[in-house]
This record gives sequence, structure tokens and C-alpha cells, in this order.
Amino acid sequence: MENKKIICWWSGGITSAVACKVSLDLFSQKNECRVIMIDTQNEDEDTYRFKKDCEKWYGKTIEVITEIGKDYKSIQDVWITHESLNVATGAICSTQLKRRVREKWQKENEYDYQVFGFEFDKSEMNRALSLSKIKKANGIYPLLMMGYDKDDCLKIVQDAGIEIPKMYQLGFRNNNCFKTGCVQGGIGYWQKMKRDFPEKFEAMAEMEHKLTNLRGEPVTMLKDQSNDAKKIVEQSGIKWKQLVFLKKHIDYPELKCLDDMKPQEVRPLFDCNGFCGLDILTPKSETKNEINYQNEDF
Repeated sequence: MENKKIICWWSGGITSAVACKVSLDLFSQKNECRVIMIDTQNEDEDTYRFKKDCEKWYGKTIEVITEIGKDYKSIQDVWITHESLNVATGAICSTQLKRRVREKWQKENEYDYQVFGFEFDKSEMNRALSLSKIKKANGIYPLLMMGYDKDDCLKIVQDAGIEIPKMYQLGFRNNNCFKTGCVQGGIGYWQKMKRDFPEKFEAMAEMEHKLTNLRGEPVTMLKDQSNDAKKIVEQSGIKWKQLVFLKKHIDYPELKCLDDMKPQEVRPLFDCNGFCGLDILTPKSETKNEINYQNEDF
């Protein structure tokens, strides 16, 4: 492959970091390669330290594009504007601050191929297959090509002498939106947030209540997958009877909160890259089953 324009998407996680490095090593001598970060401005400060370290590793600047300051002032502005946290296609913040930003960039710029950091995992392979069906995606998947999973990527980054992002060091398996916490983290993730970062937990709990009051019906990140909860929904015909608030809402005392759920391990979905809805070929994971997806109405 020669004389092609290749875009390497860098999300701040270790998988995208290694995908970009592999692609630059393979293609940059004979092609024009650019590395681009879509910045939600909701990342932990250590992500930007990691970005600088990756730039030294690559010998190339990571360009930054963002929607913040245009249609939205912050990630909270996205949630409030749409009175939602998750929709049928994934996290509303990922859709508005990553996917649509990337799609807009694609329309306004020339490129031949795009590099995506899907790791060597069955669900990620299916996401890559789903993406390949999208017009003009023209994807390159170096981690699938090399057979690298997330643990391989951790080792590659560490072997390069780069400190891994703080979220991995703290026991999380993704590195996204640590300023607020990830709306698709799942029950175990938010139990850990409550234990280790109570101020972030409280802020997100208040956001759930604010969105619920605005929408006039429960808006939560989580739902109860127990048979008892499913039976209540079947008997009442009210889907929101299965929802779980981070903290009890005074207007919905019958709904569970996180304190009512059994302790779980952290089981995140994946590093956020704007492709929440692309795992259509894979049965839902336990974490994804725990997430409350509202109908898409925007």
C-alpha cells in the first residue's frame, strides 16, 4: 500500500494507542498517516499525559478535534439537552461527542483508510465486521491482524517504557470519561466508583435525578436483571419498574438503588470510541444487559 491517506483514531485507551503505533510502523513510510483524538473534554488529566507520551513514542503529534464549545458546552450539556444517558444505539454522549464528530470530519476531509483499535476478541471482531458494512468506513484493524488483546496491549505499552493510564492502575478496564464516570460502566463499575470516588458518584446520582425530573419518568444508567424484577415488569406492563437509580429517588421509592444490588466486579464494555451500537452480531454481555437503554427520540 502506497500513497494513501490513513487516519488513525486515538481514543485515550491502550488498545487504540497500540493500534496507532502498529499502523504507523507498517504504513507511515509510504503513506500519509495522521493520528487524531476526538476529545470529549471529560477525560482524566492523566489521559493527556498519556497522549504526550504516545506522541513521543510515535514521533508524531496527535491532532485533536472536539464538539465541546460548539453545539455543546460540556458532556453534562449533552445529557440535559437530550434528557437521556443511554439510547438504543449506546451512550448519548458517545453518539454526540464522538460518532457524529467523526462522521462530520469524514465528510469534510479526504482519506483512503481509517485505523480502529478493535482488540482480538470475538465481540470486537463482530464490531469490526459491522463497521465494514458502513459506507466509506474503509477500516484497518491492526490489533485483529496481529492477534493482540487488551492484555497484550498493556504489555506493549509498558515494554515501551510508557506508564499506563491511571484508570487501569486503579483497577478499571477502560480509560474514558473519568471526570464524571462512564454511563456504560455497569453495576460493578459504579459500585467501585461509590467506594473509591464518592464525589463523582454523588454528582452522577444527582444528574440521574435531574434528568428524571426533566423527563417526567425515570432516567437511569442501570437496570435490574433479576427474575423478580422481570416478573414485576411483566405483571405491571411498565418497563421502568426494572430500573435502578444510583441513589433512591423520592418520587420512585419502589425502584431499587445501587445499595440494593449484590456486589459485582468491574466489567466494562470497552474503550469508548463512538461505536456503541456496532456489536449487533454478538449476544449482549452481562454488563450491557445491566444498562438502561431508552428509546431514541432525537
